[in-house]
Amino acid sequence: MNLDNMSIAEIWTLIDTTLNGNPEPIQGMNTTYSLNLSGDDGGSFGLIFKDGKAETLSGEIADADCALTMSVKDFKKLLAGKLNSTGAFMMGKLKVKGNIGLALKLESLLKQYQF
Repeated sequence: MNLDNMSIAEIWTLIDTTLNGNPEPIQGMNTTYSLNLSGDDGGSFGLIFKDGKAETLSGEIADADCALTMSVKDFKKLLAGKLNSTGAFMMGKLKVKGNIGLALKLESLLKQYQF
């Protein structure tokens, strides 16, 4: 599967299906993420972990525990496990509002899945 050839809408459907298809890694998580993706096909999206399930939303979550801002290109790299969020943050490619620890947790969580 090549994320580069997929639209963001297709990727969010894939995230929803993949996370809920293997809910083991998300058990016990009760966290909301807001992602603002810039560039072609970008936009605002939400990711909610609650009761052992993941829910993806189109649109921003105003009171998210952690808000991430990055380019669509870097988001695809993050999903593919090819972006180090700490390095991206230090280089200004990733902006985080709220709990930075949750941003790191999201990266390690996504690495447990194949995208």
